[in-house]
Amino acid sequence: MAQGSNSNDAFAGSAAQFMQNGQNMMQQFMDYLGKAGGQVGPMVPPIDPQAVTALQKQFMDQQMSLWQSVLNKKPGQDPAFKVAQEPGDRRFSAPEWKESPIYDYLHQAYLLNTQYLKQVVEVIPAQDEKSKERMRFLARQMADAMAPSNFAATNPEFIKLALETKGQSITDGINNLLKDFEKGRISMTDESVFEVGQNIATTEGAVVFENDLMQLIQYSPLTPKVGTRPLVVVPPCINKFYIMDLQPDNSLIRFMVDQGNTVFLVSWRNPSEAQGHVGWDDYLEQGPITALHVAQEITKVKQVNALGFCVGGTILTSSLAVLKERGEDPVASLTLLTTLLDFSDTGEIGLFIDEQGVTAREGTIGKGGLLPARDLQNTFSFLRANDLVWNYVTGNYLKGEKPKAFDLLYWNSDSTNLPGPFACWYMRNMYLENNLRVPGKLAMCGVNVDLGKLDMPVYLLATREDHIVPWQSAYQTTRILGGKIRFVLGASGHIAGVINPVSKNKRSYWVNDDVKTDADGWLTAAEEKKGSWWADWADWLKPLSGEQRAPRKPGSAKYKPIEPAPGRYVKERAV
Repeated sequence: MAQGSNSNDAFAGSAAQFMQNGQNMMQQFMDYLGKAGGQVGPMVPPIDPQAVTALQKQFMDQQMSLWQSVLNKKPGQDPAFKVAQEPGDRRFSAPEWKESPIYDYLHQAYLLNTQYLKQVVEVIPAQDEKSKERMRFLARQMADAMAPSNFAATNPEFIKLALETKGQSITDGINNLLKDFEKGRISMTDESVFEVGQNIATTEGAVVFENDLMQLIQYSPLTPKVGTRPLVVVPPCINKFYIMDLQPDNSLIRFMVDQGNTVFLVSWRNPSEAQGHVGWDDYLEQGPITALHVAQEITKVKQVNALGFCVGGTILTSSLAVLKERGEDPVASLTLLTTLLDFSDTGEIGLFIDEQGVTAREGTIGKGGLLPARDLQNTFSFLRANDLVWNYVTGNYLKGEKPKAFDLLYWNSDSTNLPGPFACWYMRNMYLENNLRVPGKLAMCGVNVDLGKLDMPVYLLATREDHIVPWQSAYQTTRILGGKIRFVLGASGHIAGVINPVSKNKRSYWVNDDVKTDADGWLTAAEEKKGSWWADWADWLKPLSGEQRAPRKPGSAKYKPIEPAPGRYVKERAV
């Protein structure tokens, strides 16, 4: 590398600028904390000035070492000082970031700034651990947003592509941006490729019942014999059910049917202003409680098996507790997938929910109105901002790329609204006050519920890297329900850990019959098994499915098929 005065001056200017950037980032963060007020808690006791001074000195020394290392690096040699990226961070993996010493320094200086910000956060006192977690989250959001990869002037991939395409990539990026402005959201996939009911959500069946909140789908049998006891599935209402039925080869619904189950599924409506008055009790009565009764009538059995996914599991379990108080016992077994019943630790989702925010929501939409789908989608996206926000800002707008077709991301973009009264009740009683786990504390549908009275066998799945339902929190269900529980821990996260087809034989899961110990003790003694938990669950459910009999077509004389699956409710998009 040439050692001329111009290059020295350039590097000196860059080094000084990025040292200052690190200091500015920290000052902006401190200013943000001051404005956030109750979001992070009072800053007592005061910050230890010696700790901050030590971090500042270390930061300046590292920046100087980095500058000198890049300045003195010769072609073909490894730098004397290199800043490590976090595992899985692909933002600076392209060769353009290392080919130029300027950009090599630029991205590594940013990584140092980010490390410095995180370290300073750790020496800032906080009122409690939740306040500290909020600070960490805010620091990460600020650092992610300021990455040089997000800006045209500091992204060498943008510059190289613009030169190679003679500016066409810039034009394409601007057009992508304008189209996304019209949609009101960032495009994550080529949405023109997918159509619900045509190439996703294609498992055969029929809608056999509907009300103002849900359609009940009964799927067509795929085996010569089925168990007499059907399976009723309650997915989450905060997104569309077809995450469980994307393509035939990764469809959990099709797998359920293939195992000889008569499967019913609740397809929640995407609420409009007409449903803006609906509350928690309405979801219980018109959702699982109705679905269970209809399934019982169609199949002519006293008990069914039931499965709930995420908040669908919370709604389902609450419904069963209501029915228990009414003297009904309609479910022979319960499966809960990544479900919270104890909300003591809700992961990063809980950082968005505090007394001030919930009270504000209650004042605006608590008596009527909608929590918009866009708010929900933004919240979940910023939990993984580099993957679900900035990655697409860079690709769509800087590089002018068209997002690739990916069914999971199509589903992720197909968000749903929530009725304001439902959302506010859920946030206060679950996330804020954690009332559901307390016997007799909550009144639902006119009765006080006690989850401990639910004594059916339970299959409880959590996933090890779940950032929405921490697996240790899901494990606390073993302390709440009254029946025998099989707890299984899957690999990966909230979605990939659940949608893990047997046919692909990927990942692992852990099993341990002893659920009397705490979560860490359970995992220490657990046995790891290769492949999908689906097969383990199917083996667990089979003895509970009743005697084998010839299958029947969806519906009955009373419940005639209304329309083919997946029905029209799931096709309604939020506006």
